[in-house]
Amino acid sequence: MPEPIDKIAWLHLHNGQILSTRSHGKDRYYLPGGKRETGETDQQTLLREIAEELTVALDPASLEYAGTFEAPAHGHPAGVLVRMTCYYARYTGTLQPAAEIAEIVWLSYRHRAQVSAVDQLIFDWLQGQGMLAE
Repeated sequence: MPEPIDKIAWLHLHNGQILSTRSHGKDRYYLPGGKRETGETDQQTLLREIAEELTVALDPASLEYAGTFEAPAHGHPAGVLVRMTCYYARYTGTLQPAAEIAEIVWLSYRHRAQVSAVDQLIFDWLQGQGMLAE
């Protein structure tokens, strides 16, 4: 069994919706974040990825661990898993798509079918916590 794909994600909720992104050429939405580069901590990965993808700066002092979720990786061979470690954080700047990001959207639970398998687990968890609107 291959090692899971190691990803770090930012959970940013507003009015019962969660910030999500779609990359160029993709048909699913993904929570913002990305893969760790060699030697990076969770914090370093998240700060770098969010700055690259959304042109905002996360406040390192506000990072709060939310949870770790594992599910089959979208678009990969069967048996490949993604492990998503999620954090909440405040930010400064204006959210706008950059790098590989084609669009930024706000999703509620009714959009669950439009996100990756691991994001679906996160949507379920957030909805169970009363944080994600129907």
